Amino acid sequence: MRLALLSDIHGNIQALDACLAHARAQQVQRFAFLGDLVGYGANPAEVIERVTLLTEEGAIVLKGNHDDMAVRPPATVKTVGDSTATWTHQQLSPAQRLWIDTLPFTHHLDTVLLVHASADGPELWRYVYDQRAAAASLNAASEWPGVRYVFGGHVHLQTLYYRGATDGLMLFTPQPGVAVPVPKHRQWLATVGSVGQPRDGNPQAMYAVLDTERAQLTFHRVPYDHYSAAAAIRRAGLPEFFAHRLEQGR
Repeated sequence: MRLALLSDIHGNIQALDACLAHARAQQVQRFAFLGDLVGYGANPAEVIERVTLLTEEGAIVLKGNHDDMAVRPPATVKTVGDSTATWTHQQLSPAQRLWIDTLPFTHHLDTVLLVHASADGPELWRYVYDQRAAAASLNAASEWPGVRYVFGGHVHLQTLYYRGATDGLMLFTPQPGVAVPVPKHRQWLATVGSVGQPRDGNPQAMYAVLDTERAQLTFHRVPYDHYSAAAAIRRAGLPEFFAHRLEQGR
């Protein structure tokens, strides 16, 4: 099976559509959305509509922290992310908010565990920025039988970790479009990047494809009209910071 792994769309319909088209060209057979469908971007309702339709084709969808905030906006604004939660809440229909609220934190599929953040307390939204956090997530994933792969998002970066021969955790920086062998005799954890708000200095959208038959993982970068997505943020009256971030990829 060829499984597309998409995370952190953040209401960016332009980036989502570009990644979906790219994934279909890769002959992907199933989609998995790893949370943060909304937040920051100008088209949350359209993103939810698109993803909901894909569930009819068997797509897997998880809840992220920004999805949770869109259902229950914080009473007080502490971060720029909080500032968009109420606006996003108002853009979504009651049915869409109810659908988001029913999404799970994890999904176990044979040897694969899908999460938004970390398998170590999935509902706590812990960041996997380094080997220590990756090890904690992999250790927690052992609670699910047969898991060899953990895939998440949340950090808006593409990174691959694996347990080496000495049981230490190794860090690998993937190259776009290059298939990486991920044999099942090792444990692997990948952060698949962000579709809708990359933060590595490159505005191109991010996602990954797992080929379970070949035991290969390929990270992708997809160009799209990020200036159009930024313009939509400005038209919506959302903070300029989010538009600038799309233009800079930071």
